[in-house]
Amino acid sequence: MSAHHEHDAMPSPVHTHTHDGHTHTHIGEHVVPDGPEARLHLRGTLLPAGERVDLWVHDGVVTFERIDDAVTVATDCWIMPGLVDAHCHIGLDTSGAVGPAEAEQQAIADRDAGTLLVRDAGSPSDTRWIDERDDLPDVIRAGRHIARPKRYLRNYADEVEPEDLVTTVEKQAAAGDGWVKLVGDWIDRDKGDLAPLWPVEVAREAIERAHQMGARVTAHCFGEDSVAELVEAGIDGIEHGTGISDDVIDRMAERQVALVPTLVNLENFYDIAASGEQKFPTYAAHMRRLYDTCLERFRTAHEAGVPIFAGTDAGGVMPHGILGEEIELLGQVGGPDFALGAGSWRARDWLGRPCLEEGAPADLVVFDEDPRVNLGIARHPRLVVLKGRIVRSVQG
Repeated sequence: MSAHHEHDAMPSPVHTHTHDGHTHTHIGEHVVPDGPEARLHLRGTLLPAGERVDLWVHDGVVTFERIDDAVTVATDCWIMPGLVDAHCHIGLDTSGAVGPAEAEQQAIADRDAGTLLVRDAGSPSDTRWIDERDDLPDVIRAGRHIARPKRYLRNYADEVEPEDLVTTVEKQAAAGDGWVKLVGDWIDRDKGDLAPLWPVEVAREAIERAHQMGARVTAHCFGEDSVAELVEAGIDGIEHGTGISDDVIDRMAERQVALVPTLVNLENFYDIAASGEQKFPTYAAHMRRLYDTCLERFRTAHEAGVPIFAGTDAGGVMPHGILGEEIELLGQVGGPDFALGAGSWRARDWLGRPCLEEGAPADLVVFDEDPRVNLGIARHPRLVVLKGRIVRSVQG
């Protein structure tokens, strides 16, 4: 099939609204049923293959077999698997845990921006209720952050000393969905700079225990020492990773240790440095240096073959619904195809979730322009389909 585009007639304007507790999508005079009974048709270029396809949705899944009575909801468009935020915190704000109503709004903001799969990288809230909602993104949880007392943000983490790390990892592995989140480093006020939280042998034992339980382990790491020690200890993922050296990059590439840079959040490093400048000048200078070199470090990691994925760090200080911004920033690391894959199909493969193959869940986003040409369009999906239902549409 060819990726060449003809200019098909656009369908009548699409809009979605809720009435009497039910969501309806209107395509001109047609009303598309809400829920798994919706039968939809899309015609456009399917990414990443770049092939022109006709795609249908029925019973919440994708098919490439024609459905005669389906309603055409998009033509002359670009279709991608649902976006993936690989570092997100639903149920968390700057003060700690939030209630279900606020967590719901966070999840909706992500969903409406096209994020249909979230790897929650630590939350003190129980968000299992989201799993019962067909209108909210799928969530893969890492339990609660694990940190040491007074060595992380207040009210976020399960705070323990090193002698209790292994048993706490066991607890959080049981609470999560195959991931555990460590805080690898934070400011040590006695030293006046970033420093690792965990002795390397304790970290190694904890990571091995998580692996025995079928869980992977990732860690927040800003500085050079923590990331080097945790990669050596056998960790599976690094969050932020601004301190990765060439040697660490080589080990990460060899072992396929994942990196989620959260570039959109790293832009706060200068503000963080300024807030600590008076009491901790060494720390402030270190944070500025890490930011100044991070893009070059990430480009080196990409070129070396380190798997890199898109994450926003939404929750806490970062708003939800900004994955398109992160994808656009990742274009500076490896170009548009790399950035789009980092926030969609490659991330889905990494997390064990399907893309848009026959019979897969109909989780997809639709764009009016080719995001490989205009990466900024990743911020503006025209249509978002989750589990076979239109959950967001923008009038064409």
